[in-house]
Amino acid sequence: MDAQENPVPDAAAPPDLEPAARRIVTLLGPVDDSRLDGPTPCPDYAVRELLGHLAGLATAFRDAARKDLGASTAVSPDAALPVLDDDWREALPRRLDEMAAAWRSPGAWTGMTRAGGVELPGEVAGAVALNELVVHGWDLARSTGQPYTAGEAELRSCEALLAPAEEDGPDDPDGAGGADAGNATDGSDSLFGVPVPVPDGSPLLDRVIALSGRRPDWRPGG
Repeated sequence: MDAQENPVPDAAAPPDLEPAARRIVTLLGPVDDSRLDGPTPCPDYAVRELLGHLAGLATAFRDAARKDLGASTAVSPDAALPVLDDDWREALPRRLDEMAAAWRSPGAWTGMTRAGGVELPGEVAGAVALNELVVHGWDLARSTGQPYTAGEAELRSCEALLAPAEEDGPDDPDGAGGADAGNATDGSDSLFGVPVPVPDGSPLLDRVIALSGRRPDWRPGG
């Protein structure tokens, strides 16, 4: 059989952030001003802070992909509550599109970069960027009463990033925590917070959301 008739997929190809970014843009339409002070699954954020955080991370991870390591990549997102700009309806979709486009460059996934004031490999930064879009997209959907889905490849990437690393053992003598060294190594914490237990057989999206420290059944006022 001709090789072109049975192509072998590139298992190492980095994920495309565009679907997750576009889902968030779609969610923005129904968000009128009356919803901006509503609660979100992020305890410290109302909807307006969540949107401000999305705008900030879109800029930071766009610049991280470009290796444009200036002020946008130097500040921790926990430094202060995000402020939502007045022009967010126009600016946020544009920033999300720019972020997704920047991570389509193969060079974004190589070498070192910086985001949130942390130096990290490009491939890790890209995985974190995708995870931020997926989890905070879910946050926005739940906060505003909208449905949310995500692709399996996206969710598998998030699951791998968020799963607590195994405790150090004989195969990890240096205490590096394996490939997920950025995660806690005590089995109790993840990139976002303490994972929430979910029933066996829960959907993959629910498992990812639970690994991020959120209750998959969260509802405003619930």
